[in-house]
Order: sequence, then structure tokens, then C-alpha cells
Amino acid sequence: MTTPRRPPAAAPPFGRVVTAMITPFTADGALDADGAQRLATHLVDDGGCDALVLSGTTGESPTTSDAEKETLLRAVVEAVGDRARITAGIGTSDTRHSTALARSAERAGAHGLLVVTPYYSRPTQEAVTHHLRTVADATGLPVMLYDIPGRTGTALAAGTLLRLAAHPRIAAVKDCAYDPLKSAKVLAATGLAYYAGCDEQILPLRALGGAGCVSTAGNAAPRAVRAVLDAFDAGDTAGATRRQLALIPLIEAVTGGEHPGAVTVKALLNHLGLPAGPVRGPLLAPDAELTRRLADALQTTLDRTADGDTAAVPAAVPG
Repeated sequence: MTTPRRPPAAAPPFGRVVTAMITPFTADGALDADGAQRLATHLVDDGGCDALVLSGTTGESPTTSDAEKETLLRAVVEAVGDRARITAGIGTSDTRHSTALARSAERAGAHGLLVVTPYYSRPTQEAVTHHLRTVADATGLPVMLYDIPGRTGTALAAGTLLRLAAHPRIAAVKDCAYDPLKSAKVLAATGLAYYAGCDEQILPLRALGGAGCVSTAGNAAPRAVRAVLDAFDAGDTAGATRRQLALIPLIEAVTGGEHPGAVTVKALLNHLGLPAGPVRGPLLAPDAELTRRLADALQTTLDRTADGDTAAVPAAVPG
């Protein structure tokens, strides 16, 4: 039995089904702009993504130069910018550098900015607030805050998020904090659009009123990721649950081990014959055994969802 169709909790300013896209490199480690265009086109036109995030964690942003980030962004905007919203990751530990990257991304055609909490230096909440407001003031683009304390060492406190929500261009949060109480408090008190930044949280956060997801697993199985949200928004809560659970083997393989998502996803895309290439140091390519386990996990997820489910999900849920 289904329940009535649910409208989005808020207009999703950064799209709804968003993939945190890897950055393809050539065999010798150079930026593969042509490969990025092919992959972005595949994710949007074949995979059903309505948005992409570039130069995030999965995009190996600490290892790409400012010029490479701009080249990547321009290439992807050229390829799919009229069919998907493109968000540029511009977060660094240096406020001046992040501000410069934000302005560069705006000039290059980005539709929005992803700004991570400054890492390593462990700033106070007051300093974090100043940093994020300064970056948001630098352009006219909407900003998605990236709350991922497991990587940065600094969480965005609920009070900080409530203060930042008053900024006219701070519109969303990519939530990797694993703090559902905080998420619920901020969702209840603000108009911020919440995006699940961890694939296992896609359905739980949507049920709380989240706007969508920024998915790592979506690089390899975008339709299976989209199917979770499409089923829930169509009122099929049982189907949404089944689809979320079907993703677990892939999610665990991609993000549940010691290897970062950039490593595991690139291994899967290379296995599938899609543009990816090697990772850059300090990351190391997976061995053959890990690649085999990743491929098996992907196949298990696809088998669990391919009994007509994901293929039958429409390209867009009617409003």
C-alpha cells in the first residue's frame, strides 16, 4: 500500500539527485577534460542525475591545481550545464584561497558552490562562521555548506548553522556529520536544503525533510540511487526502503572500508569502461582482489534492484 505523493520539502537549489563526480585523469595522471565531459554526460543523460558536484572529496580536489579545477568546471558546464546544475567545490583551509576559487568558479559558469569547513587548523565556531560568510559574500552564487567533521576535525554546530542560515546565499548543507538530531533541529528551524552526503543516509534524511543526496555511489549506479528518492517521493515508502537496502552492498564496498571513495569509485568506473583513470598520490590504486570485490558488490546491488525496479523508474517523477 502506498501513501500520497510527497512534494519536495523545499525547492532543491542544487538539484535532487546529485553525484559527487570523480575527476578523470589520463594514464599518465594528467587531467582528462574530454573524459570528464563523457562521464558527466553519461551520469546526466543515462544515469538520471539532475546535478553534479565537481572538485569535492571524491573529485580528489586536494590534488588538483586551481587551473585544473577551472578547466574541469568549464568542460563539464559545456557538456551538460543546460541539463544539470553544476556545483563547484571550492573549500580550502585558507579563506583567501577559497574566496579566489569561488570567484573563479562563478566566472567559469558554476551554478553553485560547495564550501567545506576549514580543515586541519581546527578553527573555533566563530572563526568557521566568519570564513563561510566571507566566502558566501564573494559571489552571487548559492552556497552549500559541507559538514564532514570526520575529515575536517571541526563540525558545524547547530547554533552555527542557525546563524549561517540567515545569509541570503547560504542555501543548503551537505550532511556527513552523522548527527540526525542536529540535522532535524536545523531542518525544523530554517529553510536550509539538506542533502545526504553519505549514501546510507539518503532515505532517512529524505524522510526527515531532506532535499536529496550528494552521492558517491552514484558514480557507478546512478539509477539505483535515484530510484530511492523517486520511490519515496511517489509515496512508495516500502519500495524506497527496499531500494535503499539494495544499495547497501555497494555502499559498504565503496565507502565502508579503509579505501577512500575516490579509490573505490575509480576502480569501478575503470571496470565498467567509463572515464576515470588512476588516482593521484597520496592515494594508491586498489589491487586486483579489491577491484573484484567492488565489482561483485556492484553486481549484487544491481541484481537486487534490476528485477524491473530501477529500469521502470521514470526519468522524472511527475509533479
